[in-house]
Amino acid sequence: MSWNNQGGGGPWSPKGQGPWGQGPSGGLPPNDLEDAIRRLQQGLRGLIPGGGGGFIGAGALAAIVLVLVLGWLALGTFYTVQPNELGLNLVFGRYTGRTQPGLNTNWPWPVGSVRLVPVAEQQITEVGYRGDARGADTLAESQMLTGDQNIVTVHFRVAWQIDPAHPEDYEFNVLNPRDTVKAVAESIMREVVGLKTIDGILTSDRKSIEPDVQARMQKVLDDYRVGVLVKQVQLQSVDAPAQVISAYRDVTAAQQDQQRAVNDAETYANRVGPAAAAAAARILAEAKAYREQTILEAKGQTARYDQIYAQYKKAPGVTRERMYLETMERVLGGMSKTILDSGGGAAAAVPYIALDPLQSKSTGAVK
Repeated sequence: MSWNNQGGGGPWSPKGQGPWGQGPSGGLPPNDLEDAIRRLQQGLRGLIPGGGGGFIGAGALAAIVLVLVLGWLALGTFYTVQPNELGLNLVFGRYTGRTQPGLNTNWPWPVGSVRLVPVAEQQITEVGYRGDARGADTLAESQMLTGDQNIVTVHFRVAWQIDPAHPEDYEFNVLNPRDTVKAVAESIMREVVGLKTIDGILTSDRKSIEPDVQARMQKVLDDYRVGVLVKQVQLQSVDAPAQVISAYRDVTAAQQDQQRAVNDAETYANRVGPAAAAAAARILAEAKAYREQTILEAKGQTARYDQIYAQYKKAPGVTRERMYLETMERVLGGMSKTILDSGGGAAAAVPYIALDPLQSKSTGAVK
């Protein structure tokens, strides 16, 4: 409680006096100083068990003060840091060092203080929704513009924790680290979505967005010295605006049908391809065999002709007669024949009786 030395006094003294009995004019007269010391001794005497007489000397007063100081140090010097925490020591509000889990010491209050930082606890920041990815939608956070000038609704979550190597950055460098993490996450997600097309975001690019956002977030937070480690970025849902979501779902279904047709075609090709390859290999093998056979037959005919020609050169007449007889044998051997005498005319025709059929019949009868 404040007091005014120029008139009103204070709660300790009569009107016009200060807390130790001084008047408005300045210094303490000797009698007033003695009265103030006497009142202080009386107050201390009342604190001593047994109270009453005797005068407290300077030694007793020093002992009392020493006990009070030792008690103050004993009660405020030691503190415990839990296994999932780190301690930050402050002396007169200035950071002086980091302490590990266990029993630690620091100056007691009001000289020193300790901040316990839960570095092992995983924090979750939700962007675009609250509680449920399909539940309450925050349009100001969830609606984002793609690179081809379309709007998508993105719900995602960021898992992060305080960096055990730099907890002091989390505590002292940024005014509100949680809001900073959320703002950075939303900004980076908008940047990444702005580099993609809506078709890619809704289909094939979703797996690449998460690690890209995580790496970009970590870089920005490190540049800001926020003292945060980004553990995971997870997309909860990525949808087109409600007005056109049914059309995009039809597109997605058509793309899935296309992929299924491609898979069926590949399956059929994998089944038919080996059979066709085997048939082609068989045809090639047969062709090669026919080629080799034809070549060998031609070579044999050539060798036979060379032999005949060699004999023909030795005896041309004999060779021609032999070739004529062999040719006539092949031509006339399988047909009926009538032999005519060229000198007697038609009347001298002699029937030719084939003996082979008669011999066959007689042989059959004998059997």
